[in-house]
Amino acid sequence: MQPLYFALAALIAASATTARAEEIGSVDTVFKFIGPDHKIVVEAYDDPGVQGVTCYVSRAKTGGLKGAFGLAEDKSEASIACRQVGPIAIAKPIRAQEEIFSERTSLIFKRLRIVRMVDPARHSLVYLTYSDRVIEGSPQNSVAVVSVDRATAIPLR
Repeated sequence: MQPLYFALAALIAASATTARAEEIGSVDTVFKFIGPDHKIVVEAYDDPGVQGVTCYVSRAKTGGLKGAFGLAEDKSEASIACRQVGPIAIAKPIRAQEEIFSERTSLIFKRLRIVRMVDPARHSLVYLTYSDRVIEGSPQNSVAVVSVDRATAIPLR
């Protein structure tokens, strides 16, 4: 019983520190008589460790009554496109691989994640989005790359 308690406490703590996205827009995909429609949303995530990089993620959002009350489980499919939106600046060293965003896509067990990886040989930042579940994740994923000018250092921890 105690391991389950600690696992649930960790999940709740992780969801409390979840980064928030800025919704850019959405399109309805299925009309629902009761509750919000099913839709595809596009959200912007500014990389917290790299100034000047924003990732745009499109993903399905389940509507209906379950969606209205936060009980629905969103689909695992997502697409990502990351772009340089200003001068790139890295104020402090970053990890070679680091989860930069995590957002709940079901009541407890499923999350959408964005991981930043550094490719030092090509002086690039690689962004991966995927969905996972406590029991079983999904192999569906999407990748985007932002090339960094060689004059800009990418300090690693």
